[in-house]
Amino acid sequence: MFKDKSILITGGTGSFGKKFAERILNNYDPKKVVIYSRDEFKQDLMKKEFSLKYPNKIDKLRFFIGDVRDKDRLYRAFNGIDYVIHAAAMKQVPACEYNPFEAIKTNINGAQNIVDAAIDCKVKKVVALSTDKAVNPINLYGGTKLVSDKLFISGNAYSGEDGTIFSVVRYGNVAGSRGSVIPFFKGLIDAGNQELPITDFQMTRFWITLDQGVDLVFKALKESKGGETYISKIPSFRITDLAKAMLDGAKLKEIGIREGEKLHEVMITKDDSRTTYEYEKHYIVYPNFDWWHFESHFTPGGDLIERGFEYDSGKNSEWLNSDQLRTELKILGLYDYGIYNK
Repeated sequence: MFKDKSILITGGTGSFGKKFAERILNNYDPKKVVIYSRDEFKQDLMKKEFSLKYPNKIDKLRFFIGDVRDKDRLYRAFNGIDYVIHAAAMKQVPACEYNPFEAIKTNINGAQNIVDAAIDCKVKKVVALSTDKAVNPINLYGGTKLVSDKLFISGNAYSGEDGTIFSVVRYGNVAGSRGSVIPFFKGLIDAGNQELPITDFQMTRFWITLDQGVDLVFKALKESKGGETYISKIPSFRITDLAKAMLDGAKLKEIGIREGEKLHEVMITKDDSRTTYEYEKHYIVYPNFDWWHFESHFTPGGDLIERGFEYDSGKNSEWLNSDQLRTELKILGLYDYGIYNK
């Protein structure tokens, strides 16, 4: 599918972009992979890193300085591109709360620019990364991503039957990423703290690795027909169990939930259950628009879930306990860095 194809990743120097580029270069033979982002320093670091990892393929990697806010630059970058993965966003909740206009420019206006440029430049498919915070949002980041998701889904109405296919992939914080609690706990443990702060002892989250997130994007790229929101079937964990997994005998202190923070992650709402289908390893939420037709847009193999079903990390059927979380940390390579004591 990707042989001799051109792929562009917005926000390509981030954790997701780098992992996705690695997978493309390892497993496929693309014409080129374009890294589109704002920070030339991060692009330089990535170029040096990939030059060592892929000395025979580095010529396939192109670095394009640009901002999703800049429509003219997107049009230039999208010229000749077959597939776009949109990972660029303002993601930090406090930063979005304090800089709401900037968050809107990047997360909403930027999304509209992507849709327009993709349609006009005849991109085959666009997969946009979403977040659990877009579901029943209670902070500005979640609100902007909800609007962004709606723009990408509705982009299919503008592209027409044979135009660009738009779909969305939704997951929460990736285990070990900068936005997850793992590096925060690690910093405290490395500093010699024996007590770890927990905002709420009842708090739960979904567990997803970077590779699993990339897998879901590949699935969307290969299977999407327009308008789908893909969600992985993954286990839940309690934040208290994660703390215990990272530091044996840790003392836990409840400090109170932060503004804009949820007790549990929700990926599928009860209202969305009416158009959500369950597959072996994932769910797909289908849109409810006149342009979407079951015969041409539905992916076979799924069963309509029970009405009223809600995919909530606090109500999940699969859980990871402290021992299992410790194993997962080892698999991710975090154990080698001494994040938790034996």
